[in-house]
Amino acid sequence: MSEELNLVKDLAVILISAGLFTIISKALKQPLILGYIVAGFIVGPHLGLFGISSTESVEQWSEIGIIFLLFALGLEFSFKKLLKVGSSALITAGCVCVGMFVTGNIVGHAIGWSPMEAIFLGGLMSMSSTTIIIKAYTDLGLKNKTYSTLVFGTLVVEDLIAVVLMVLLTTIATANQFAGGEMLMGLAKLLFFLILWFLVGIYVIPSFLRWARRYLTDEILLLVAIGLCFGMVTLASFAGFSSALGAFVMGSILSETIEGEHIGKLVVSIKDLFGAIFFVSVGMMVDPQVIAEHWLPVLILTLVTVFGMTVFGSLGALVAGRGLNTAVHTGFSLAQLGEFSFIIAGLGVSLGVMRGFIYPVIIAVSVITTFTTPYMIKAATPVCNFLYKKLPVKFLAKLDPSPDASAKASAEEQSEWKRLLRSYGLRVLLYSVILTAIFLGSKLYLDKLVTSLFPTWSAALHNGVTLAVTLLVMAPFLYGLAVNGSDIKRSAIHLMKEKDSYKWPILSMVLLRIFIAIAFVIAAVLVHYSLSYWSLLLIVLAGLVFFILARRSVHQFTGLEERFITNLNQKEEYERRRTPIASGVRAKMQGHDVAAENVIISPNSEYAGRQLKDIPFRQKYGINIAKVVRGSRRILVPSPEEYIYPYDEVLAIGTREEVKRFVEDMTAENLGSPDSYETDDFVLDTFELQKGCYLDGKVLRETNMRQKGCMVVGVERDGLSLMSPKPDFRFQAGDFVWLAGERVECEKLVLANGYQES
Repeated sequence: MSEELNLVKDLAVILISAGLFTIISKALKQPLILGYIVAGFIVGPHLGLFGISSTESVEQWSEIGIIFLLFALGLEFSFKKLLKVGSSALITAGCVCVGMFVTGNIVGHAIGWSPMEAIFLGGLMSMSSTTIIIKAYTDLGLKNKTYSTLVFGTLVVEDLIAVVLMVLLTTIATANQFAGGEMLMGLAKLLFFLILWFLVGIYVIPSFLRWARRYLTDEILLLVAIGLCFGMVTLASFAGFSSALGAFVMGSILSETIEGEHIGKLVVSIKDLFGAIFFVSVGMMVDPQVIAEHWLPVLILTLVTVFGMTVFGSLGALVAGRGLNTAVHTGFSLAQLGEFSFIIAGLGVSLGVMRGFIYPVIIAVSVITTFTTPYMIKAATPVCNFLYKKLPVKFLAKLDPSPDASAKASAEEQSEWKRLLRSYGLRVLLYSVILTAIFLGSKLYLDKLVTSLFPTWSAALHNGVTLAVTLLVMAPFLYGLAVNGSDIKRSAIHLMKEKDSYKWPILSMVLLRIFIAIAFVIAAVLVHYSLSYWSLLLIVLAGLVFFILARRSVHQFTGLEERFITNLNQKEEYERRRTPIASGVRAKMQGHDVAAENVIISPNSEYAGRQLKDIPFRQKYGINIAKVVRGSRRILVPSPEEYIYPYDEVLAIGTREEVKRFVEDMTAENLGSPDSYETDDFVLDTFELQKGCYLDGKVLRETNMRQKGCMVVGVERDGLSLMSPKPDFRFQAGDFVWLAGERVECEKLVLANGYQES
C-alpha cells in the first residue's frame, strides 16, 4: 500500500474510533476528551488491535491540532478582559502555579525521580486544562455563574505562565543547571517579541481587515485567518519559540478585531477535527504495561493533583478577596492536569532530561483527572454549603469582602498617581520595544541590504545613508516616547494643581523619557561612528533642546498612535454603536456598582405573558427593566402595564450581584437557543453598510426588498436608532441595518452590502 493510502487508512481508523468513543462518552455523560483518549488507547500501538502504519504522521497531525487548539484559545482570549479580571486572576493563578510547582518538586524527589525530572514535574503539575474546564462548564450550564469569570481568567493567566515555563525549562534542561542569566535573557526575549508582535499586529491586521471587509466572504475570511495563524507560527518558530505560542498570539490579536468572534465560529470545526486527532494521539501514548509497573506514582500524582489544585486554587481566590463561594468553586474547577502538561512532559522527554515512562504516567494522571473534573465541579456547591453552615459567622465575615471595602479598593486603584505611573510606564515600555526592534533590524539587515544594493559606495556614504534611514524610521517613535502623551499630561496637570511640589518628580519623569529617547539616537550613531565624550555631550544637549521645544509646540497624538488606539478600541466601539443603550449605561456607570445586561425571556419562564407590575423583578432581584425589545419594536422605560412575552429581550439594570443573579435564573429557564426567535426560514440579522455597496445612497422604496422577502426593521446612525424607517429614508455608509425576513434573501443582502456580526 502506498504511503498516501497508509495515511488515509490511519486517519480513517483514528476518526472512526474517535467518533465511536465520543458517542459512548456523550451517552454516559462524560467529557468528550475522555472518549478521544480512550479511542487513542484502543487504536494505539501498545494494544496492537489496529495497525497504525506511521506514528510520525499522526504526530504531525497532532502538532497541527495543538496549533488550532491554541489559535482558538487565543480567539477567546482578550488582554482587556484579563485586565478587567485584573489582580484576582493573577493572584489565583500565581498561587496555584507556585504552590503546585513546589509541591511537584517535593513529590518528585519523594518518589525517587531525578532533580531535573522533579523540576519538570512541578512545571507540568502547575497547569489546569482550559479545554476540559470550558467544555465541562458548557455541558453543565455554568458559563454565566459569578465565579466563571475568575476561573476563565485564571486559566488564561496559567496558559501565559505555561508559555514562560516552557522557555525557562528548555533553558534549564539545555544548560543542565539553573542558569539565572540565560533564564532572564529568555524571559526578556519572550517579553520583547510578545509586545512587538502585539503592537505590529494591532496596527496592521485590523486596518487590513477593515479595508478588505466588503470582499470578505466566510471562505475568504477563513483562509486569511488560517494564513495569518500559520504565518505567526512560522515567525515564532524562526524566533526560537514554540508553534503553540505563535498560534496563541495571532488568535489573541484577531480577538481584538470586529471579525474575531466570527473567525472563532468559522474555525471551530477545523479546531474540533485536528483537536480530536491531537487528543487521540495523546491516548495512543498510554502504555498499559508502563502504567501497571508504575501504578503507585500514578495514584500518588493523581491524589496530589486533585487535592493540591483544589487547595491552592481556593486559597488563591481567597487571598484575592473573592469570597468563600467563588474560592471553593474556583479551586474545585481547577483540579486536573491540562494540555500544557502533555506538552511540557513531551518537551522533557525530547530534551532527554526525563525518562520515557514518565510521559504515559502523566497521560494516565490526566485521563483520571479528566474523568473526575465534572464531579469535582458538581461537588463544589455542597462543600461550599457545608462550610457556610459549619464555619463561625465572624470568620465567614472576614472571608467574604464587603461592598464598602471593594468600593474603597476600587477608588484607591483610580488614584491620580497610579494612573500617571501606569500610563508613563506603558508608554516607555511599548515605544522602547519598537525602537529596539528598529535598531536591531537596522544593525542586522539594513547594513547588508545597502551593501548589496550599492557595493561601490564609500564607507562614509554607506554609514551616512544607513544612519539617516535608521533615524528617519525611528523619528515618529522617538517623538512618541519623548514628547507625546496627553493621558500623562492630564494627570500631571491635575497633580500639580493639587500640590506644587509634585512638579519636581513629574519634571524628573519628563527628563527621563527624553534621555531614553536620546540614548536610542546615540546607540544608532555609535554603530557607524566612534564619538568623543564632547560629541556625545553635544548630542545630549541638542536632543534636550529639540524635545523640550517639541513638547511646547505640539500637543497632539501622532497619526501612528491614533491609528493604533483606533484599532485597539474598534471592537468596543462597534459594540457601542450596535447596542447604544446598554453600552452607554456601562460606560457611564464604570467605576460604580452598577451593571446592565440583555436577557432573552424563555417560553418556559413563569414571567412570560404577565404584566411588569405583576412580576417581582424589583422585589426578588432588585433590578429595573429599562428596555424591552420585541422583534422590530423597542420599548424604552416600559410602563408597569407593559406585558412581557416569550423571546422578548429585556435590559436589566442593577448592582453587579443583582444582575448576575437575574441572568443566572433567566439562563437556567431558557432551555432553548439564545437565537430562538430565528427559524430555518426566518432570520433577524444586522450588518454595517459599507461604502459603495448596493444600498449605499439608495432610498428605501427604491430597493423593493419586500418583494424579495426582506424588510428593514431598523437603522442605527451615529448612535441613534430609527425603528421602522419610512419609505423615503436614504441609506448611507456606516449605517447599522436590521433586516428581517427569509433567511436566504437576507443573507444575500448582508453579503452584498456589509459585514455580518455573527
